[in-house]
Amino acid sequence: MTVTDVDEPDVEAEVEAVEEAVVDEPSPRRWPRLVRRALLWALIVGLVGVCGFLGWQVWEQRQLDAASRDAQQAAVRYAQVLTSIDSNNVDQNFAEVLNGATGEFKDMYSQSSAQLRQLLVDNKATAHGVVIDSAVQSASTDKVVVLLFVDQTVSNTATPDPRIDRSRIKMTLEKVDGAWRASKVQIP
Repeated sequence: MTVTDVDEPDVEAEVEAVEEAVVDEPSPRRWPRLVRRALLWALIVGLVGVCGFLGWQVWEQRQLDAASRDAQQAAVRYAQVLTSIDSNNVDQNFAEVLNGATGEFKDMYSQSSAQLRQLLVDNKATAHGVVIDSAVQSASTDKVVVLLFVDQTVSNTATPDPRIDRSRIKMTLEKVDGAWRASKVQIP
């Protein structure tokens, strides 16, 4: 019997059966490779998750830092507006103060401004405030508390020679319509 006498379809069927058996039954040498691949994919997924979490943390901290910086700058500008007054331009000064205020502080200032206005005009009072230093006490992305040290030069008819008043101000700012506004001002 020669090789050509062998029935070809039988050989092909045997080869297919062997190939199917090899594919269906994982060999002992194949398991370590499958485990390594699974571990590699788990490691990749874990690293992507950790990188995403850390990226989110960095983004959140940058948002907080930006809010702190912007609110602190707004507090310095507003403290200078709040501590500077000219009896010849009282209405303009009051409008600037009210423009930078919100909430509790705006309500309180609006209620007391009529009496304060008359007192300033009658005494020809002037004041000029300069922020010496400031720092953020606490912050979130929409509310920041800033501490300020202010020197205010004050003069009026009773004391025409200017004197310097040193003040500490604790100012709470809230982000309203994209702008930082004072919602609480405390002079301890």
